[in-house]
Amino acid sequence: MTFAEKTRRLGVCYYPEHWPREWWADDAARMIAMGITQVRVGEFAWSRIEPESGRFDWTWLDEAIDVFDRAGLAIVLCTPTATPPKWLVDAMPDMIAIDAVGKPRRFGSRRHYCFSHEGYRRESRRITRAVAERYGRHRAVVAWQTDNEYGCHDTVLSWSPAALAAFRRWLSERYVDIDALNAAWGNVFWSMEYRSFDEIDLPNLTVTEANPAHVLDFRRFSSWQVKEFNREQCLILRESSPGRDLTHNFMGFVTDFDHHDLAEDLDVAAWDSYPLGFLEQFWFGDDDKHRYARQGHPDVSAFHHDLYRGVGRGRWWVMEQQPGPVNWARYNPAPLPGMVRLWSLEAFAHGAEVVSYFRWRQAPFAQEQMHAGLLRPDRVDDVAALEVRETAAALSHFAVDSSTTAEVALIFDYQAEWMTAIQPQGAGFSALRVCFEWYSALRQLGLDIDILPPAAELSGYRMIVVPCLPVIPDTLVDKLRAVEATVIYGPRTGSKTGQFSIPHNLPPGELQSLLPIKVVRVESLREGLVEPGADFSVSRWFEHVESALPPELRLHDGRGVLFRQGSHRYLAGMVDPGTLHKIFRQMASEVGVGIRDMPEGVRTRRFGKLRFVFNHCAESRSIDALLPKDAALLVGMRELDAAGVAAWIDDGIRK
Repeated sequence: MTFAEKTRRLGVCYYPEHWPREWWADDAARMIAMGITQVRVGEFAWSRIEPESGRFDWTWLDEAIDVFDRAGLAIVLCTPTATPPKWLVDAMPDMIAIDAVGKPRRFGSRRHYCFSHEGYRRESRRITRAVAERYGRHRAVVAWQTDNEYGCHDTVLSWSPAALAAFRRWLSERYVDIDALNAAWGNVFWSMEYRSFDEIDLPNLTVTEANPAHVLDFRRFSSWQVKEFNREQCLILRESSPGRDLTHNFMGFVTDFDHHDLAEDLDVAAWDSYPLGFLEQFWFGDDDKHRYARQGHPDVSAFHHDLYRGVGRGRWWVMEQQPGPVNWARYNPAPLPGMVRLWSLEAFAHGAEVVSYFRWRQAPFAQEQMHAGLLRPDRVDDVAALEVRETAAALSHFAVDSSTTAEVALIFDYQAEWMTAIQPQGAGFSALRVCFEWYSALRQLGLDIDILPPAAELSGYRMIVVPCLPVIPDTLVDKLRAVEATVIYGPRTGSKTGQFSIPHNLPPGELQSLLPIKVVRVESLREGLVEPGADFSVSRWFEHVESALPPELRLHDGRGVLFRQGSHRYLAGMVDPGTLHKIFRQMASEVGVGIRDMPEGVRTRRFGKLRFVFNHCAESRSIDALLPKDAALLVGMRELDAAGVAAWIDDGIRK
């Protein structure tokens, strides 16, 4: 059993290189007193570790690690490859990435490297080995984080000469013969045929839309490059630091590479949780942005908790939890009092092993000086410090062996988001957004959800939802045919082949063996344009379906929207939220899955025998309707305060 499996614990991100040495021991003691037992160190420290090529200065890091060890803190050490130093960029100026319009992404911030540059890959392996050999067997080092936030600042796709050369090699290995590539991409269209792999350019700077199959393969290649870059570090870390967990801190709503694929080389998936920034930066409407400005949307954190639990095959952490105002969103309000505690406890209720806060103390300099920490720059506790202490006091409720299995599986594939981004067909159409909206509708019915890739095992689930999956693997069709569950597929599911073309038998392709329908035309609808039914409406996307099946829902003009055969349903449009709730409610009743209608802004999660309820509202909410008559609250009250948390033993819920 690894250290990570022994306890539920709190952590913090700390940068000893930012602070005077005489502060380190006091900081470590204050962490322990606050209930923090883990500290992350070193992800941006390359220039201090190696001030010049080949000249290492380990003194300061040796001392910092010993200080944390003496205090009783476990250490997550990082490879520092997200911030290559200036001397390295000067030595290899072509190692930097190039953006889609041909501009270099220069030194002066972070993530200024191209995943395809072979010279930088060698340097990445070299510094990883140096750090791992120095500290890999230190008793305090319990885990390693590779790099930092792959994909942050749109840094997965690089349009550099190195990327072009690597892409051509990747294509030649994938297709072997150039005629096979021409056929797969449909290059006869617009006279785009190639005579050799060396003729192929990157799919940018074209006059109009590049061939979508070309773009998709470039996305696949770029994702593979991230995986290979990460794998190289993992192999070194496993050799030099055996028995330690390997993790990476993924991000919210970032889909530029396949996280499931990369996580095959990790022990634990981690992600960085910034609920207020995500609400501000993504597709949410003004009503939600005002209502939840200081709390975050009630389903954003949970969506990522459930996503990364699947990515990590059951093991996951929050590596960076927002403790106060951040610095990077369009607007940066402070969290409502109590929200840092709520976010932390909600993560543990979804199965997190660790919740780690970013950062210990607010930096008074450089790009992130407006980003709050647990302490202010003057070393005084900031607002979140008290809530961290309250969270630490509540950890006794989270028994180590209290794992639970959800009754609902939601299938999400990163490639689906790439495909809808490449050809949205309607402004803003996004597979990720559709998945989130379906997830949110399920959560509003009080359901627990596992978010899984198409390759996952599906037996044991009683409801399976497939919101938007353009490419349906044959193995998934076989699994869906075999399950004893009610299943629903959303718009654009089965609409493409793996070569980004329309299936020969029309969408939904191979799903026609489960549902005898054909999608013969699609429409995207601008804002305000709706297609009405008797008591529902369709907006944003609608598909014309031919089928002998009588629709379960139809528009006023008779066109079908929801089709069913046996336990399988297909939803041919984006219906209003109330209708989506009705569909899910009906599916749940058919298989005996219990639902709870949640008050506005209130959500629930089961953890073993415990039922947790979280109030994401700025006002109090009664939870009487959710409580069994004889329930004795272990946490909270029946009238749940704003940002309040309640928990009780609920033996009636199937585990």
